[in-house]
Amino acid sequence: MKTKAELLPECPVATTVQLIGNKWKLLIIRNLRMRPWRFNELQKNLDGISQKVLTDSLRSMEADGLITRTVYAEVPPRVEYALSELGETMRPILDAMEVWGNSYKSMIHS
Repeated sequence: MKTKAELLPECPVATTVQLIGNKWKLLIIRNLRMRPWRFNELQKNLDGISQKVLTDSLRSMEADGLITRTVYAEVPPRVEYALSELGETMRPILDAMEVWGNSYKSMIHS
């Protein structure tokens, strides 16, 4: 059986795209840059995401080590998702995307 590293594309850009290259994962990470979020908060904030897609995306990102899932021993149980230490290293990528997006918007509105 191949290791996780062996399953990743050889190209580093393709690896990044594989890990966060869909719309929902990027938007989840965008939100988690601000603070930890609960599942229902994310679902309400991410207009149009289904419960299944959100669940699958969170599980995938947790398995990849990009986010953490913390379950608090309360009644009812409280679960929060946050960027992991590895996920925090993606902050400059999203910051650059934000800068580029704002620049693009200002150029097309000039």
